[in-house]
Amino acid sequence: MRAIVTGGAGFIGSNLVDALLDQGAEVDVIDTLVTGRLSNLEAGALDRGARLHQVDITDARELTALVGDVAPDVIFHLAAQIDVRKSIEDPAFDAGVNVVGTVNVLEAARVAGVGRVVNTSTGGAIYGDADVIPSPEDTEPLPMAAYGQSKFCAERYLGWYRRLYRQSNVTLRLGNVYGPRQDPLGEAGVIAIFCGKLRSGERPVIYGDGTQTRDYVYVGDVVRAQLAAGQSGVTGEVNVGTGRETSVLEIVDALKELAPDQAADFEPRFEDARLGEIERSCLDVSRAREELAFEAQVSILDGLRSTLDATP
Repeated sequence: MRAIVTGGAGFIGSNLVDALLDQGAEVDVIDTLVTGRLSNLEAGALDRGARLHQVDITDARELTALVGDVAPDVIFHLAAQIDVRKSIEDPAFDAGVNVVGTVNVLEAARVAGVGRVVNTSTGGAIYGDADVIPSPEDTEPLPMAAYGQSKFCAERYLGWYRRLYRQSNVTLRLGNVYGPRQDPLGEAGVIAIFCGKLRSGERPVIYGDGTQTRDYVYVGDVVRAQLAAGQSGVTGEVNVGTGRETSVLEIVDALKELAPDQAADFEPRFEDARLGEIERSCLDVSRAREELAFEAQVSILDGLRSTLDATP
């Protein structure tokens, strides 16, 4: 199998690249290295034959030419603008990357006759403050941030390409992904940030009262779901998470338990909740279990331990 991974130098993408190489796939990575890190690929992927192309998905002409030259069997599309705060401050830029960039990927795949496209999207940011929790895929989308809105719009283009061109594609709506290689200093999730604070002896900052919940899913589990989606014929949207809620305060307590010697001063500092944040988020993962034969395996405590161990 030959695969392209857009955003393959990023947190989730580089873990996926490693897994594909483990399966014997030929892998081409498309990444601008603006937020992706070359070091994620230098950890072993490049030595094992992965090829890096510094191409921007917003450059339709260059992207189409590259996909045509590579002629992959499947494209895993993870390249995105993922900073929620930036999406609210500059929604046009966010849409340019997440909507137009995704359309460019789909069109390049169509022109090259790519057999399968696996798109990466977001669960919580699309569903917003949902009435039903855990939220199934048919929950009405009510994004609170432009990031969720752009990701939802991109999903509609996958549906259009599927209807008009019979393109085989699927969207994975991810919970809050965490694990090794997530940047604690970038636009990371709370777990990576808190692990970094714990290692550096700083206090974590909680926006709101800390009772807000998320469906935290370990990156290794997400990669297994990606691989399953690439090999299946499932279409539409599929939630990928654990189906369980965990609060921010529970994350703090778990990290204290895992590193008691460093946790003496690991008491949170509270600030006002941020615009666009939701109170509760959890995904109904029934479809992934039934149609992809996927179920998350890593517990939150085990995942936190692995993430903390990988944090300098």
